[in-house]
Amino acid sequence: MVRTVAIAILVTGIGSLPAFAAEEWWVARDVVSKQCEIVPKKPDGTLVVDLGKKRYASEGEAKQAMEALPDCKKQ
Repeated sequence: MVRTVAIAILVTGIGSLPAFAAEEWWVARDVVSKQCEIVPKKPDGTLVVDLGKKRYASEGEAKQAMEALPDCKKQ
C-alpha cells in the first residue's frame, strides 16, 4: 500500500514538471513593421530581431526593458 502511494506521488510529481518550467521572454522588433514586441521564444533573427540580447524571467520584466530601449521608444 505504501509503495503504491509513493509511486503515485512520484508519477504525479514528474508529470507536473513541465508546468513548473521556467518561462523566458524576449524583447524583439519586427523587421517589416519596425514595431517592438515581447515574444515567448528567442527571435530567429530574420523576421524578428532580438533587441535586448537578453532573456527575461517574466513578461513584466521584459515590458520594462522594452520601454527602456531606445529602439522601442514611441515617436
